[in-house]
Amino acid sequence: MPKAERRPRLGAHVPTSGGMAKRAIEYAKTIQAEAIQVFASNPRGWAMPETNHDADEVFIEKARELDIETYIHAPFLINLGSPTEGTYRNSLASTKYSLKRGREIEAKGVVIHTGSAVDEGNVKKALKQIREGMMPILEELNEQDPWLLLEPTAGQGQSLVKRLEDLDNYFEALEWHPKVGICLDTCHVFAAGHDIKSKGGMKATIDLLVEVAGVERIHLIHANDSMDVLGSLKDRHQNLGEGEIGIEAFAELLAHPAIADAPLILETPGEEPEHGKEVAMLMKMRDKKMRDK
Repeated sequence: MPKAERRPRLGAHVPTSGGMAKRAIEYAKTIQAEAIQVFASNPRGWAMPETNHDADEVFIEKARELDIETYIHAPFLINLGSPTEGTYRNSLASTKYSLKRGREIEAKGVVIHTGSAVDEGNVKKALKQIREGMMPILEELNEQDPWLLLEPTAGQGQSLVKRLEDLDNYFEALEWHPKVGICLDTCHVFAAGHDIKSKGGMKATIDLLVEVAGVERIHLIHANDSMDVLGSLKDRHQNLGEGEIGIEAFAELLAHPAIADAPLILETPGEEPEHGKEVAMLMKMRDKKMRDK
């Protein structure tokens, strides 16, 4: 796209039951998504199904035809900082598998939660084991492979990234590898205490993210309102404009130049009717911002 036309794509996390080539693509078409996020395996388990290459080819072809960008969300069980050996080893294997699946379906990125040290005082050990386990996996990636996208959590417990400033330590552990980026969840950062609700608050938060990690590492946004108040440390998503964050924050987000190449993906309650309405609302706000420039 010419520079003047750069703007974030819009879409949602879409279901894959019945097959990505059918259910995910039809869902995307119905809500007029320009980008989608999918699970490549059971999000609440360690199973790593064998690849169906024929199905992948059909999915890739349809996504190309519709000019839809794809992202994978890795399983929720992944916690690379866990002091439990089994959880740590499974987390490494699941992350590697998710990156492989990302390559196979031409995904732009694979999202993992930054996780928790679990036990107080375990942070240094957690970051050390993240480096030891993940660097060999990252070194296998080439330029065509998907990015590994770190998603900070809501700041609860012994989270390794309680606030965005803590991303510096995580990137340091991964040696600022050139294939590691960020997926920012608006509900999570609000729950962690970043006031994106107040006027100018979203801009200040994105500015901070740029300062901490660099604009080139901002690759994806999970656009979610919050059921709970600022600093609640609770990860409960709400539909846009119906929660504690409010709709104006998302208009401010769409206006920020640092997210021009980072799609907004909904992870809000509901299915096609609700997501279609929210995508249309975001498109209207985005297009207005483009006209006002």
